[in-house]
Amino acid sequence: MWVSTMHSDAALLAAARTDAGAFRELYDRYAERVLGYHLRRTRDDDAAHDLTAETFAQAWLVRARFRDECGGSAGPWLFGIARNVLLMSVRRRRLEAAARERLGLPVTELPAEEAWLDGLDEALDELPESQREAIRLRVVDDLTYDDVAARLGTTPAAARVRVHRGLSALRNRLSRESAR
Repeated sequence: MWVSTMHSDAALLAAARTDAGAFRELYDRYAERVLGYHLRRTRDDDAAHDLTAETFAQAWLVRARFRDECGGSAGPWLFGIARNVLLMSVRRRRLEAAARERLGLPVTELPAEEAWLDGLDEALDELPESQREAIRLRVVDDLTYDDVAARLGTTPAAARVRVHRGLSALRNRLSRESAR
């Protein structure tokens, strides 16, 4: 039985391999933040709760593959899973919409969780190539910063800066557009 003494996220995930109570503590630490992440992107309470549940279900299934790359924090790992769950949901809905259209069935509006994607391609195209490539390697290909740096021929610190600056520019542009 898991007894907490304020362990790191990494320690909780290691213990969660044999004790569900440790994973429950990790869930308690992150559930509200992951829900907020999904809620900001979907603007739909039900969808956000469903996506949060799926995020933690996926985290549970792959908990043994967790690698501590952030000083004991599982936050980046969990939010990477949350991002993938959201993107898979968007892809699944797009496939369903395309199938409905081919079959001549009524096509419904784009789901709420896709609203945050509006303008993303254009915003990415406006980034400098070095930032766009760094984001692709880190976010889409899910590479570590060491691997991103090796692919870009730079240092891990410089790779982090490129990703950070690119994501900040995207966030700022998309925020301005959604405020209109």
